[in-house]
Amino acid sequence: MEISTLATYHCLAFVWYFFVAYSITHVRTEERPSEVFLYGGQWKYLTVLNLVLQAVFYGVSFLADVLRLIKKLRCAKCVISSRDLLFSVLAFPVSTFVSISFWILYTYNRELVYPKSLDGVIPLWLNHAMHTAVLPFALLEILVTPHRYPAKKKGLSLLVFVGVLYISWVLWIYSVTGEWVYPLFALFSPPGLAAFFASSLAVTVSFYNFGEFLNRMIW
Repeated sequence: MEISTLATYHCLAFVWYFFVAYSITHVRTEERPSEVFLYGGQWKYLTVLNLVLQAVFYGVSFLADVLRLIKKLRCAKCVISSRDLLFSVLAFPVSTFVSISFWILYTYNRELVYPKSLDGVIPLWLNHAMHTAVLPFALLEILVTPHRYPAKKKGLSLLVFVGVLYISWVLWIYSVTGEWVYPLFALFSPPGLAAFFASSLAVTVSFYNFGEFLNRMIW
């Protein structure tokens, strides 16, 4: 794909994710159900954090394209390195995990992850923008742009580190409020919850490996 076309795509993707992130973070306070958006606000939800992550990634990707267009190759090389690290370690595995895990749990029992009370607050298009569109965007990125993956040990270490940070944030919120970020967590005993978190990390690692495999096969 021509660099100019790629720059246009990355710019549009950045604008889209910025718009979606803006939309969810500006849901009117008086419309929010009492059990949602308490301590930590929207920033306790992996879905919302992923929207910000995707906006940052596509912003960096657009910058890399622009630098290549204006022949600032030395600067572009540094930005491309950051872009590839963001995509391989976080943008692809996290968006894939968010989309697939959400719809599996939603199909099983939506009250565990997305209470029906949210239907009157978050429009259907915004729900799909947060939980459905993120996956085809991630797959399309692999198709249109080659990415250099880091050494396996480095990539997985960074991914697990970020995963542990989010789990720590979830546990901190529970320690302060006595309420779980997702009602699903209340179903587990402490050992069961630890096993759930560990298995979620393992699944996310598998998505990292899947992204690396697709990137290698295509490019």
